[in-house]
Amino acid sequence: MLNPSRISVDASSPTPLYLQLAESIRAMISAGAVRVGEALPSERELSAMTRISRVTVRKAIDTLLREGMLSRRPGSGTYVSTRIEQPASLLGGFSADMANRGSKPGSIWIEKALGLPTPEEAMTLAVGPDALVVRISRVRTADDEPLAIERAVVPATLLPPVEEIGDSLYAALGRSGNRPVRGLQRLQSSLATPAEAQLLNVPVGAAILRIERRSYLATGAPVEFTRSAYRGDRYDFVTEVRDPSIRTEEGGR
Repeated sequence: MLNPSRISVDASSPTPLYLQLAESIRAMISAGAVRVGEALPSERELSAMTRISRVTVRKAIDTLLREGMLSRRPGSGTYVSTRIEQPASLLGGFSADMANRGSKPGSIWIEKALGLPTPEEAMTLAVGPDALVVRISRVRTADDEPLAIERAVVPATLLPPVEEIGDSLYAALGRSGNRPVRGLQRLQSSLATPAEAQLLNVPVGAAILRIERRSYLATGAPVEFTRSAYRGDRYDFVTEVRDPSIRTEEGGR
């Protein structure tokens, strides 16, 4: 639990008070005095505990939010966050991944509708300009915390009726016998736009990982064209690398 007696700030120091406060909280988190997953007192409570203005407290908290040391959960509070390591080489759905981690996956729906493909979507999905596609946009959540914005487009022939698509797109594809078996992903670093910041509950300009995924059936037919924006303060995408000059035992046979 955060102990206000361990917060050290010096009004005579040239370092701004909000940076001193952020450093004190950062040090307590690093030392384990405040545990991962633990809620911080509210800004009002922190201000009363430390006798520092709420404006200064808010700037300190925003600094730690941008660094990823803290995260906000709408209607719940501010928590010490842990980073999620996501293997970039695994093809899987968000819902199953969060459930495997012991978190409750969820979605805040933005759009779920039939429509005609854009020229880019038609080319990527190998469908005609008059073919129907299902367009899905939602904020993906874990334990009610927004983690990513996902916008997916899938040929309508590969999915059950729109009203039967639940939180897991891959589960819906699986029920139709069209779950993808391979995919290509492109990752880019970026900054949160005002609209993205509002949906993800992060400051404008916070780090964002943009991921474009194109997935395919075993036949090679395209299944999915998805563009996602993941919170950079909560996600690390990791990839195993190998030295191609070293032959494994299996590869040397």
